[in-house]
Amino acid sequence: MFLALTHDDPRHLGGYRPLARLGSGGMGTVYLARSGGGRVVALKTMHARIASDPVFRTRFRLETEAARVIGPVHGAR
Repeated sequence: MFLALTHDDPRHLGGYRPLARLGSGGMGTVYLARSGGGRVVALKTMHARIASDPVFRTRFRLETEAARVIGPVHGAR
């Protein structure tokens, strides 16, 4: 289920344009987003209040590395 973007959501994240919210939790928000080239992705962001915490930054990095194991077709690049 997709959730509508709110006025607090970013309009651009790097080279991606958020289309909808997929969910939100204690660590961040996941967006359905589209790249400039048209690729649709799930894009996870970290809440600003924890972004400077080294423990959470390490956890976020480990999640990213785990997603890369799936491969570029169905996972993170």
